[in-house]
Amino acid sequence: MRFTLHIWRQKNCQSPGRMERYEVSDITEDMSFIEMLDVLNLELIEKGEEPISFESDCLEGICGTCGLVINGIAHGPEKGVTTCQLHMRSFRDGENIYIEPFRSKAFPLVKDLVVDRSALDRIIQAGGFISVNTGGVPDANCIPISKHDADLAMDMAACVGCGACVASCKNAAAMLFTAAKVSQFAVLPQGQPERKDRVVSMLDAMDKEGFGACSNQYECEAVCPKEIKVSAIARMNREYFRAKALI
Repeated sequence: MRFTLHIWRQKNCQSPGRMERYEVSDITEDMSFIEMLDVLNLELIEKGEEPISFESDCLEGICGTCGLVINGIAHGPEKGVTTCQLHMRSFRDGENIYIEPFRSKAFPLVKDLVVDRSALDRIIQAGGFISVNTGGVPDANCIPISKHDADLAMDMAACVGCGACVASCKNAAAMLFTAAKVSQFAVLPQGQPERKDRVVSMLDAMDKEGFGACSNQYECEAVCPKEIKVSAIARMNREYFRAKALI
């Protein structure tokens, strides 16, 4: 397979950026999108040119570092997969592919396709830690938790913090990410002692970082590689209003 790539190149957030065109060939349909970029970078290095900067780590869809906007869609055309799990068979041979970084005021560009997503880490830090001693592995089975709540907490904990929800939202809102992190503790007994303070602190941190507000466009749900539903945002809003009323 061969492709024409249009890739965003930018030295840093102070420098002007531009789209640059590259041709790649001998790409197999089973290559991941990240492996295809590795092939391009190897060719650039062999020609003495500067390789394209992008992020990746686990290559198993669980670390969330590989996010790119591909043909205008965060993580590309396949639903429920990260960029590293996106295979080149998802594209037509000879296709033009446009590749850009996640864009948000709260995600300052570092270089090329790399952005600083540490704002999401600071939202999690604002939530604090669980003060309850949860004991060892056998103790976990001693705390009765309904299957519904356990499944819900696991679904919310699946959020990998990639920032696709932010990149796809016209308001650059981090509501789906924050809602998932609030929900995964709010439904479990171990998360009850800090439940009210946690949601207030995390939402305050989200606003402080410069993320926008939710306007119910559902774009975040459409691109989330872990298919987290916007119902999490409704749950977070209820948690917030309940906490503010009682604090």
